[in-house]
Amino acid sequence: MTSLDGKTVLITGGNGGIGLGMASAVGRAGAQVVIWGRDEAKNAAAVERLTGEGVTAHAFVCDVGDEQAVIDTFAASVDAAGGRIDSAFANAGRGGTGTSFLNTTLEQWRAVTAINLDSVFVTLRTAARHMVEQGGGSLVAVSSTSAIHGAAGNDAYGAAKTALLGLVRSTAVGLARYGIRVNALVPGWTITDLASGGYNDDRFREVTTRRTPVRRWADPDEMGPAAVFLADPAATFHTGDTVVVDGGYTVF
Repeated sequence: MTSLDGKTVLITGGNGGIGLGMASAVGRAGAQVVIWGRDEAKNAAAVERLTGEGVTAHAFVCDVGDEQAVIDTFAASVDAAGGRIDSAFANAGRGGTGTSFLNTTLEQWRAVTAINLDSVFVTLRTAARHMVEQGGGSLVAVSSTSAIHGAAGNDAYGAAKTALLGLVRSTAVGLARYGIRVNALVPGWTITDLASGGYNDDRFREVTTRRTPVRRWADPDEMGPAAVFLADPAATFHTGDTVVVDGGYTVF
């Protein structure tokens, strides 16, 4: 079993869904956890759950769409964690607009890409600067199966999540000399608040479930083992990769 004892893992959007599932897993593997979220009440509830699992957890209110807020909150997180962030998961995001490509406005496009791409760049850049100084670490961008199979009606979302894979590959090359690994996690259809519209639509749920070889949607906690692996400091030769956890959806 992987041990993350003595390590600190930061997860944006860590107060619910996939983020909280990952926080729980890395915490139970021994890591101290720092979660960011915009909702203070959800942050408190997440910390309560994690503490109940024996995890040392800190939470900060942060809008990742605000560059200065990311920089300031990262500094506060480092202080709270005792001076180090060993792994940073850029997980916070938002859904697409559901508007057809022909009717998508530039304003709608930018609203989606600002959170799903620009904020990831700012988060990972801020974390990378810290990790260069401390001698290494692990960066993870949470993408989507929309980066692989396309997302009609969610073009901005699909484009942003696809761009993350390119960002991961390029930064993996550029940051390797500093002992920083950079990888992407691609979750499949998962039961979260963000995906609740699709899950609650009987027709959509049926179609996506039928296409998934394991014949169901994932529970957020099922992304946890992959998060533990990606944060594992022993995986020193693993970088520039895309780890897909989708029940076989993208290969079927």
